[in-house]
Amino acid sequence: MRSRSTRLAGVALAAGLGLASLAACGSDSTSSGSSGGASGGGDSAGGAKKIALLLPESKTTRYETFDRPLFEAAVKASCGDCEVIYSNADQDASKQQTQAESALTQGANVLVLDPVDGKAAASVVNSAKSQGVPVVAYDRFIEGADYYVSFDNQTVGKLQAQSLVDLMKTAGKTSGDIVMINGSPTDPNAADFKAGAHSVIDSSGYKVAAEYDTPDWSPDKAQSWMEGQISAVKGNLVGVYAANDGTAGGAIAALKGGGVNPLPPVTGQDSELAAIQRILAGDQAMTIYKPIKPEAEAAAKAAIALANKQTPEKTADFKSIPATILDPVAVTKANIKDTVVKDGIYKTTDICSGSFAAACSAAGIS
Repeated sequence: MRSRSTRLAGVALAAGLGLASLAACGSDSTSSGSSGGASGGGDSAGGAKKIALLLPESKTTRYETFDRPLFEAAVKASCGDCEVIYSNADQDASKQQTQAESALTQGANVLVLDPVDGKAAASVVNSAKSQGVPVVAYDRFIEGADYYVSFDNQTVGKLQAQSLVDLMKTAGKTSGDIVMINGSPTDPNAADFKAGAHSVIDSSGYKVAAEYDTPDWSPDKAQSWMEGQISAVKGNLVGVYAANDGTAGGAIAALKGGGVNPLPPVTGQDSELAAIQRILAGDQAMTIYKPIKPEAEAAAKAAIALANKQTPEKTADFKSIPATILDPVAVTKANIKDTVVKDGIYKTTDICSGSFAAACSAAGIS
């Protein structure tokens, strides 16, 4: 898997991932945007390094609200005269390729790429490498990248599915139908979420009555698909696996519109503010919290090292690529206070506004 505007506070990286100052850093000014010199990709003649950050879309609010500012802040903290060349592809793989080529033309020393389409992004990697520019695969895996930063994505799916199974059993539902609303078929992470979820659900005793891979992670498409399933599964529906909070919101809207009452438990991912509020209200069962600050910081650290032709530190190898792999956390009503509130993702005033005040009070959030 999303709207957040507060600072993330104090989430520690894995051992050895502190952001130490690196070589080729000088003054305190960091420029960001799509402007820059047109010197071609590769080494920028010993001057300030240029780091391209290429994010996939803005429907998922995390990217503009968290990933971009946190990454830019991490670069500035370790390399004051590094320049971040930023682009967002708006869920268009062709546009992202054009943005990558533009960044190379502007003299980017390294690309940090969160791909719209993991397979299509291989051509971006090949183009960058032909110009001597390394690529950091950010959040989503890319074959041939020089470094990878993400979370354990199969564990995400397992946490979602196990939470769903536990909740259904707690509610006394030991059998029945589940529908699965997976992520985008072009997102390599979505395949991992799906595989992780199936590894739990397929042996749980519940039946997957219908399953959908959601194009572009679109909440509207998830809602439309769920609306089309209600008449077939309404009588025996005991749970909904939704791969992220956007698709969860679409599914919940469809269920409510279709007169499903009470709502079955619905999973999610990304700890969007709207999802946290739905959890407090009892409409959504859980979400996955993936602390973005350490992810952005690890990507920035790796990018600066690669830009300076150094070997970045790693915590693991993923498909033979050096990587930093971080741990996701399942969030329910019981631990909202100890996760997204404690880490400063949201202020309690943001969560507990208006009609959610009473639910916050009942959950001990104030």
